[in-house]
Amino acid sequence: MSKPEFRVGSHLLPGLVAVALFAVMATVFLGAGFAAPAGFGDASVMEAIGFALLDIDAADGVPVDGFLVAFILIAVVLDAALDGAIMLARTEDDEGTAPLETDGGERGEDR
Repeated sequence: MSKPEFRVGSHLLPGLVAVALFAVMATVFLGAGFAAPAGFGDASVMEAIGFALLDIDAADGVPVDGFLVAFILIAVVLDAALDGAIMLARTEDDEGTAPLETDGGERGEDR
């Protein structure tokens, strides 16, 4: 029985790069300064978020940017993903689409 040996070589390079990147990122994050939080006063934050999603200007709310285009694009992408998931979940046979199994995938004697 032999005892394990520490092999030094080029296979250690990705680990050293990861440690160096962590050190750089930790230095940047710990050295960054942040402004004091401003708060929202008496304005309703939930109302401002709703107005921002639908791109409606609120008279006394928090000033925000509109997100209507992003909201609609996300809705279209999620709808396409749902349609694709349904299409992939369907099983097909030689004649077209087959009905989904309702017996938990167990095949009976009559098949």
